Amino acid sequence: MQRRTALMLIPALSAALARPSAAQPAPFPDRPLRMVIPFAAGGSNDIVGRVIAEGMGARLGQTIVVENRGGAGGILGNEVVARAPKDGHTFLLGGSGSFLISSLVQPRIPYDIIRDFTPIGFLGAAPNVITVNPGVAATTMGELRDLARGSRVPLSYASPGAGTTGHLLGALLSLVFGAEMEHVPYRGTGPAITDVLAGRVQILTNAAAPLRPHIASGGLRAIAVAAPRRLAILPEVPSTVEQGFSDVVSSTWYGLLTPSGVPAERIGALHAALNATLADAAVQQRLAEEGVEVEPSTAPQDFGSFIERDRQRWQQVVTRTNIRAE
Repeated sequence: MQRRTALMLIPALSAALARPSAAQPAPFPDRPLRMVIPFAAGGSNDIVGRVIAEGMGARLGQTIVVENRGGAGGILGNEVVARAPKDGHTFLLGGSGSFLISSLVQPRIPYDIIRDFTPIGFLGAAPNVITVNPGVAATTMGELRDLARGSRVPLSYASPGAGTTGHLLGALLSLVFGAEMEHVPYRGTGPAITDVLAGRVQILTNAAAPLRPHIASGGLRAIAVAAPRRLAILPEVPSTVEQGFSDVVSSTWYGLLTPSGVPAERIGALHAALNATLADAAVQQRLAEEGVEVEPSTAPQDFGSFIERDRQRWQQVVTRTNIRAE
């Protein structure tokens, strides 16, 4: 009787073993992925994103298709990702201006940067450089502060647009200097550089990459790198912190985010691929050419904590100066 029962159980057991376990996770990624860059093709954000997409795709065994969704200061591209399927196949190249600062200064945001996104990891940051037209009688942060305080007409500073990182850094300088300064917004970094070179505006802050050739030619004078330490590609330019202005710290940073609700194991796979890419010497060199200092996060949650801290810091500047993007 026992032998007969055992024989009857064999087919059922074989069938059970042949069925995949219900707890078996689906393969990931199982198709090409999509990286949304909330800027038009050709700029620093696009270059950084494509370098990362190529490296991560090779490590994940899938192509990562880059989709440029520029417009509205980053909001259009951010919203695409916030509303994307929660399967980890779509993620965002988020940045200090397009992701975080836009959420503080834009009057209407169709998402919440904390509730609707999950961090994957930090890439690194390009510290901003404070430059002036050579006709400005200042070579240090202290001299620029004294000039701003003593000027009958407020010093003017250019930015790539209202509500950008350059706008907020200029506003921060005004607060720290204790002097009124005039903001002159442009439609992009290029036109802003043109007018500062021509002397129509006195001050420009931006990431180092687009400013570097003009600093080298003497068209712009670099006053400081808005960071705790000097920048490798501009070693002769002192930092704001070493000049005694520890509150003047600003960078154009980059990180990856998915829609909220993506399974943790998929976030982990993307984070591992990102950090492996950032460990590649060739990738580090390419990002350094864009002024980006690689700084991978130990865990996705670390990037999330950084976003919270940076948001609180810039919220104080926005509130005190009543900045709003038009």
